[in-house]
Amino acid sequence: MGVADLAEYPWDAVAPYAERARRHPDGIVDLSVGSPVDPTPQPVRDALADATDAHAYPQTIGTPALREAIVDWYARRRGVPGLTTAQVLPTVGSKELVALLPLLLGLGPGDIVVHPRAAYPTYAVGAALVGATAVAADDPAEWPDGTRLIWVNSPGNPDGRVWDAGSLVSAAARARELGAVLAGDECYAELGWEAPWDVEPIPSVLDPRVTDGAATGILSVYSLSKQSNLAGYRAAFLAGDAELVSRLLTARKHLGLMLPAPVQHAMVAALQDDADVAAQKERYRARREVLKPAVEAAGFRIDASEAGLYLWATEGRDAWQSLDRLADAGILAGPGHFYGDAFPQHVRFALTAPDERIAAGAARLRSL
Repeated sequence: MGVADLAEYPWDAVAPYAERARRHPDGIVDLSVGSPVDPTPQPVRDALADATDAHAYPQTIGTPALREAIVDWYARRRGVPGLTTAQVLPTVGSKELVALLPLLLGLGPGDIVVHPRAAYPTYAVGAALVGATAVAADDPAEWPDGTRLIWVNSPGNPDGRVWDAGSLVSAAARARELGAVLAGDECYAELGWEAPWDVEPIPSVLDPRVTDGAATGILSVYSLSKQSNLAGYRAAFLAGDAELVSRLLTARKHLGLMLPAPVQHAMVAALQDDADVAAQKERYRARREVLKPAVEAAGFRIDASEAGLYLWATEGRDAWQSLDRLADAGILAGPGHFYGDAFPQHVRFALTAPDERIAAGAARLRSL
């Protein structure tokens, strides 16, 4: 399979439900897509503006200041000390990396890419692009021989599931047995809500408890889109095994995958700006506290969802039927069908809507 064989973009199937929801007298409450709606922090915007004299080509490897900021951020915010600048690399958002990692690692037909059962669809897209086989499995014991890349998504999209340190240790051990790269998609790691993640940092695949001081075969992937409202900047990065990072850097140089220089400068400001990250988390916490009881009052059971930007919910019937019911109330959610074959009765409610829309959605849910 190649690019020409990919299915139509799945969100097109939601369009009729969106159109019905827009007919609501008070407008649509769009809880379907996790795109930030709050302002980009001013220090980041100022840094971007200060770097607009970008007459030279940027560095694929990232500026020294950006690489140092990433290293410092992992130590300060993720409990990962001791990284070097040779172990980090900026990327053009995280989605392109997720999609291209099988290609950049040299995977092809006969190879297996493992991803979560409830999964961001781009993991399978990346496997399809190179003719590899995508396998959905959460239990390391079920990861098959022939696996060369394993995606662990913690906190998960769509389900908000968190892998604790012990589970990540098991994942890393199984990856070593298979000779596979273990890649942790950790883009929601600042957004923990329920015990223990309301007070404890969500662990990284690079946590010393997981790596025992050696990041061999392990990569962490992170995005600033969620915590700093930088989705439009396409600002992300990876860290981990220095040999893997070097291989990826070489391939990315050939492909021209480099972040614009002003974005690199703005990323340094974002990585150093803990105060605005904390303020954004509180916005999402407040929205979650309004939306979660309303979703439950509407007859949905919320599963997992202890962290991240979504409520993963089911009312025990097909997700398209749930979307139909919600559209009548002017609400749009994401159907579980988009996130693998295992959850056809789930829907995803995003917290990324303005406060007024969250409040309107909660009132409508309570009236169902």
